[in-house]
Parts: sequence; structure tokens; C-alpha cells
Amino acid sequence: MLETLLETPPLLYAGVFLLGALIGSFLNVVILRLPPLLEHDWRCQCHDLLDVPGEAPVAPPGLAFDRSRCPHCGHTIRAHENIPILSFILLAGKCSACKAPISWRYPLVELATACLFLATIWHFGPTAQGLLGLLLTAVLVALTGIDADTQLLPDNITLPLLWAGLLANYFGVFTSLESSVLGAIIGYLILWSIYHLFKLMTGKEGMGYGDFKLLAALGAWMGWQFLPLIVLMSSVVGAAVGIVLMGTGKLQRDKPMPFGPFIAAAGWITLIWGEKLLDYYTQSSQFG
Repeated sequence: MLETLLETPPLLYAGVFLLGALIGSFLNVVILRLPPLLEHDWRCQCHDLLDVPGEAPVAPPGLAFDRSRCPHCGHTIRAHENIPILSFILLAGKCSACKAPISWRYPLVELATACLFLATIWHFGPTAQGLLGLLLTAVLVALTGIDADTQLLPDNITLPLLWAGLLANYFGVFTSLESSVLGAIIGYLILWSIYHLFKLMTGKEGMGYGDFKLLAALGAWMGWQFLPLIVLMSSVVGAAVGIVLMGTGKLQRDKPMPFGPFIAAAGWITLIWGEKLLDYYTQSSQFG
């Protein structure tokens, strides 16, 4: 059956789209629950370290086994109410119990993940690059949502992502091991240098250390050659979005804006079209 699926493009793409929607549903859980779990872990560590009397803080729901509930009425989400994309449509975007509106972000994350999965397999095919590309895509979606919500890029995700890139390129899946190692080092140092230069000039912190680690991870996956493209795209788009948000009053001038989503988006675009973009830039420079 697997052979038939791989040899029949329509079935393959339909299966990948469905897989992406299912993974997107789980990523919604990760985006929502991982930050409270990390905060709970930090509080427990402080509780033990400071020897605070009383019981440790109560743990929030876990990622895998705790059932989802409506945040308004506590209604337990049943299996048929948790079908990616489709359940949102059938429920008309409302909780079946209290009729409170369900956030549009849930089906959008599921749909976006499904489309990104489809584009990844369309580009790489059912290969080692394609399978690892799906892994990278899912992690970037999760990091985008978490950073957008909390301005946090957890080490629990960025560091394993970095090591996964180095391991993949130990076997030369996307680039050479040498390029991968240099990509990790240079990726970290680029934003680390910008951070300290900005802090020296303004006395303010322009970004977080999670951004350094995310760019290092992308360098480990794709090699140092693509880092300028990732930095350029993320900076230009980030600046444009920031200007628009400040112009519309949705972002205060002194309020920080998460940079991780722009790095993640630029990284995914580079994963799929990076070589074509670099070739286009090289040809334009030659004729210019």
C-alpha cells in the first residue's frame, strides 16, 4: 500500500495534506501548552532551590494525554469535534456547549501546516530531504506560534533542531557537514554581534538569545551560504511589518515585536526556493 501511495502522486499529495492538517492540530496544542509547562518547570525549580514551604505549583495540562477543553466553559472536546479544519466548519466556529467563539488561529495553523507540508513534498518528493523537510516545517510552525504569543523561543525546541540539522548533514542530506557546522557557528554569531552592537549603541536589547539559536539551527540545516538570504528576508519583512503595525497603532514604538516568526518564515522559504533565489541574485549581479 505504501508503494502504491508513493507511486501515485494524487494519493501522495492528498495523504501529505491530511498528515499536515493532523500535525497542525497537534502543533496548536504545543503552541498553547508548552509555554505554561516550561513556566511550571521553572517555578518548581525555584520552589526546590529556595526551599519554599508548601506544595509545589500544580502542573498544567501536558502535551500528549490531557484532553482539550473549551477555555470558556471547560467543555471536554470530543473526538468528532477535534477533526482538523472540518470540525471548525461544522461547528460554525463555536463551542458546541456554550457557543463561545473558537479562535480562527486553530484552523489557520492546521491549514497552513497542511499547505506547507504539501509544498515541501511537491518540491523534494518522497525522499530523505522531503521527510526531514516536513520535520523542519512542523518545528518552524510551532516556534512561530510560541514566539508570537510569548516572545519566547524555547531551548527545548531550538537546540534539538540545531543538533538535528547537524546530524542530517553528517549524511549530507541538505549540505556538507563542514557547511552545516559553519552555518551553526556563523548563524549564532551574526545575531549575537548585532544584539551586542545595538545594546552598546542604545542601551536596549533588540532581540532575544532564542533568535540567535534559531538562526544557528537554520544554518546547521541549510549551510552558511544561505544565512545572508535568511537574514536579509527576515529583516526586510520584519521591518516592513513593524512599520505597518506602528502606523496603524497596533504596535507601540517602545513595545518589542517578536523576530522569530520572520526568521522562521525566511528559513522555510530558503529551504524551498533558496537555490533559485541565490541563482537569480547571482545572474542579476553579473548582468548589472
